[in-house]
Amino acid sequence: MNSSQAERLAARDHLRRQGWIARRSEAFHHLPPPDLAHWLGGPADDAGCDAPPLAGAGWTLHPLGDGGAHGVDARWLDALEPAQRAELLAGLPPPGDGEAAPFAWAHRALCRQGLRLRIAATPGRAAAPVVLELRHQPRQRAEAPLLVIDVDAGVHCVLLETHERSASDCAHPVTQNLHSHIQLGAGARLQHLRVVAPEAQDQIAHHLHATLAPDAHYAQALVATDSAYHLQRGTLQLRGRGARAQHAALLLLQGQQIDHQVHSDLQAPHSASAVESLVLAQGSARAVSNAYTRIAAGADEADVRQRLSGVPLSGQPRLTLRPHLEILHDNVQAAHGATWGALPADALFYARQRGLDEASARALITEGMARAVLERGLEDSELLAQWLASGWLGRRMARQLQGPTGLTS
Repeated sequence: MNSSQAERLAARDHLRRQGWIARRSEAFHHLPPPDLAHWLGGPADDAGCDAPPLAGAGWTLHPLGDGGAHGVDARWLDALEPAQRAELLAGLPPPGDGEAAPFAWAHRALCRQGLRLRIAATPGRAAAPVVLELRHQPRQRAEAPLLVIDVDAGVHCVLLETHERSASDCAHPVTQNLHSHIQLGAGARLQHLRVVAPEAQDQIAHHLHATLAPDAHYAQALVATDSAYHLQRGTLQLRGRGARAQHAALLLLQGQQIDHQVHSDLQAPHSASAVESLVLAQGSARAVSNAYTRIAAGADEADVRQRLSGVPLSGQPRLTLRPHLEILHDNVQAAHGATWGALPADALFYARQRGLDEASARALITEGMARAVLERGLEDSELLAQWLASGWLGRRMARQLQGPTGLTS
């Protein structure tokens, strides 16, 4: 038995002894995840999906714009081979024993492959951002992909990360426990647009861990659609003075579920965190948007904002909004709020006054709200503007307003 096999078996043994996520778990009791067996896979899952060899299963990297992938070192690593597994996991924290730790242990037990990206400064191009697109397509019916991104000090990176697939490329429902680790050096900046649109019967859990050094800035805009089980959990650790993190989520539900969680930990003076979410739901959809922010002792003049909101478009969707602050220092600024209600009547009235029928007015207002959330998350991002111009959001919003199906991608 090699070290890779031993680590995987040890992770399974830990799960056997410690158990899966408890039903009384504070973070997961509104939308409990499927049982552990779903996340460990089995012999039937090893056959893989039906994607052809050139379909780009796994992680694929695509430079965008005219600059190319300058300063990018990309390593696709096999987690079943001991030396490559050690390189893939190097410097990553152990799974630990927190509320979401069983997902991390299950990931260590199943992980077969991963991608490590290092984005370094290029002499003579220090001011030019590195613009990349990452796409992920499933390989197996049950999988645990890994992504590690290291952004060197002072580097500016713009990243589009997409998780979309066609049922024709993988005819089976997918269970995916994905973990991403992002480490930003001093003064580094990452603008991160994530689009996650699973198929109807997929069960997916995405865990993103970001660590920020002094004066680093991480901005994420997330667009996520519902499925049989869909968890998006982010953990942001602001460890350096002047570090800033902002997260904006647009959650689109047509009858199934999304569990959205953002945990921010401000550990240094003059750090800042902003979390915003907008849920657009219909039918019998169930959604949770959970923002938890901790301001540590000594985080002088920290600035925290939380804004969670939702709109029921039709039917009787159930939504839980949970802003939460833990403040352990006096000299800080903090505000949070949650709102859940119908589209604003005055906006509908003014749109109808300009000759729009009710359906067109609702479409105009909801798409405008969705765009505004994403734009606040990424601020003046050319990549976001280009993605919005592609029409993806408009097409999705049109489907959203047609009514619930319960079986959408």
